[in-house]
Amino acid sequence: MANISLKQLRYFDALAQSLHFGRAAELCAVTQPALSMQIQDLEKELGAVLIERTRQGTRLTPCGEEAARRAALILAGVRDLVDYAQHDGQLLTGPLHLGVIPTIAPYVLPKVLPELRRNYPRLDLYLREAQTQYVLADLVAGKLDAALLSLPFEEPDIETCELFADRFVLALPAARALPDQEVCATPEMFENERLLLLEEGHCLRDQALSFCGLRQVQNLNTLGMTSLSTIVQMVANGFGVTLLPQMSLETEAQRADIRLLRFLPPEPERKIGLAWRQTSPRKRDFAELGAIITRLAA
Repeated sequence: MANISLKQLRYFDALAQSLHFGRAAELCAVTQPALSMQIQDLEKELGAVLIERTRQGTRLTPCGEEAARRAALILAGVRDLVDYAQHDGQLLTGPLHLGVIPTIAPYVLPKVLPELRRNYPRLDLYLREAQTQYVLADLVAGKLDAALLSLPFEEPDIETCELFADRFVLALPAARALPDQEVCATPEMFENERLLLLEEGHCLRDQALSFCGLRQVQNLNTLGMTSLSTIVQMVANGFGVTLLPQMSLETEAQRADIRLLRFLPPEPERKIGLAWRQTSPRKRDFAELGAIITRLAA
């Protein structure tokens, strides 16, 4: 039986993530020769080559890619074991690494963080704000304990809990003339307008297009925008229209130069939820966190 250590797996995981011996050594707080030796020992134990050095840099072999995936799962399981031992019976205490997507973080966290600080002073919260694909990758790898994002998504090793629905509204320049009888948003409003959405990679962009049946819009324009605040500025100054989630309105719609219109039922919406690894022992923590978020932000 191979004699593989957690140290070897941690070093290999760092190298697989960075694909650079120097950066991996820094992440592990060891010298580069020490890290290289541990990787070599791991390859000897496995009887396989995991890493290739080429002129273009360091890369994983096919075996190395599979080994990296399995190593990440093992390390995540170890972290879950530590969580179980340290937090059993104690609600929202100790370190908690939470991922949040950018179209939720600015609108939910200002309401939730003061509550957590006030009622759970022993909670040591770490936040990671990133797009869904990166948050999920970190969650699966055990770098995050839970994630607050939009549902659904495809990830077999992750459990989810839906918290609440977040409706979309149409934002127009206030100067745009509308027929007196037209009080609800309709698809026809987009036909001659430039639709401003976040750049690719943001799930809100895809949801807005999908839920509103807007994939055929000719004047779709993202312009590399990464924040709803920038888009609202563009709308206010007459450069187009956009779709805003309900939760953002308190922050983003405090302007006299935009107009908000709801859609006719059934109104388009996204589902907001929490996600965590199936193996996590902290499901009571996540249930409590979800209840707090729903009560304050829904």
